[in-house]
Amino acid sequence: MKHNDIPTFEEIKKANKPTGNVNAHHRAKLTEINKLALWITEHVGSMGFFGLIFFWTLGWLSWNTLAPASMRFDPYPAFVLWLFISNMIQIFLMPLIMVGQNLQSRHSEIRAEEDFAVNKKSENEIEVILKHLENQNEMILEILNHIQKQEIK
Repeated sequence: MKHNDIPTFEEIKKANKPTGNVNAHHRAKLTEINKLALWITEHVGSMGFFGLIFFWTLGWLSWNTLAPASMRFDPYPAFVLWLFISNMIQIFLMPLIMVGQNLQSRHSEIRAEEDFAVNKKSENEIEVILKHLENQNEMILEILNHIQKQEIK
């Protein structure tokens, strides 16, 4: 291998585009409605939201079962209003959660592509370093051979 076959550091820098923060780039491209969908996806898919819905349902059912009859607004066995509200929550949340999951999936794909590009760049740089080391080894061996020949004479 000749010294001229090995790319220089400047050639490596020119061949590889600089890496950026894909997370910041992805966030900057989100519309307000997409940010809302992500916010809902992140908060609805939490134990806090589960607890809120659970205790709200428990309170609703308890009030309409145990409160004085004159104060019940959805008395047993009807619970029609709660069924309507819970169905509306599901109808509105499911598409928003799916939109948020799709956005998160796209973001994961972008990060994976950027990780691959960084890994490929690192692989190329390591290969160049190994070529330089190999070239140095050859040069050192040539020098040692030259020194040995001079000592023999």
